[in-house]
Amino acid sequence: MYLPSFSLKNKLAVITGGTKGIGKAITMAFAESGADVFIIARNEDDLNAVQQEVVMLGQQAYCICGDINKHEWIIEQVEKRREGRPIDIWVNNAGMNIRSEAQEVSEAEWEQIVSTNMKSAFFLSQYAGKVMMENGGGKIINISSVGGHTALRTGVVYAMTKSALIQMTKNLALEWGKHQINVNAIGPWYFPTALTEKLLQDEEYVNEIIERTPLKRIGRLQELAGAAVFLASEAGDYMTGQTLFVDGGMTIYGF
Repeated sequence: MYLPSFSLKNKLAVITGGTKGIGKAITMAFAESGADVFIIARNEDDLNAVQQEVVMLGQQAYCICGDINKHEWIIEQVEKRREGRPIDIWVNNAGMNIRSEAQEVSEAEWEQIVSTNMKSAFFLSQYAGKVMMENGGGKIINISSVGGHTALRTGVVYAMTKSALIQMTKNLALEWGKHQINVNAIGPWYFPTALTEKLLQDEEYVNEIIERTPLKRIGRLQELAGAAVFLASEAGDYMTGQTLFVDGGMTIYGF
């Protein structure tokens, strides 16, 4: 048999920011692939709605309503509710952006973006890595961005944090490979999410994005979900320290 398994049956996956956009797509794809999920998000109504969708697929869904910036509290809740069950997959998806030009960035904005996108991802990965070491391995997936690889016209702090996630992915993969922990990242281009909603309402801006994208369209969320399932499953067992750019070819664009 040459085709490896893409099944996540009997696996437990934790997804931060798992109720909207990219996070919800990954949550639902994991559930469709057989995983039980821990969903971490700030809105209780959104959590309940996604939980119901996961249960309808026949999988268990545990909800934690809280801010990932309070990572110690989040870890306590996961530790308490998993009841000793191994964490097989951890996805650092939650993130935010404030689209300010560099001269306009305040220290408060800088702290907020760095804490949400980078600090929380590190300390939650630290926890996930500890649990995975105790249980023989696992998969960590960081949601970075094309902005972590190429320059953005605005959002310099966001781009800095997403670049940091790519480097963190490499370093953790190198350090934790001996524990059979795979650490990879996904770098999306433009997809319909809360962060891009207003931008994608600007027809001129959308046309500019499409012009820069070899496939000449905006991405569909299910096209990200497949990459996440690949990295989380047996199919991705020999891949670590890498960033998969799901970007319609944008990062190969040349003039």
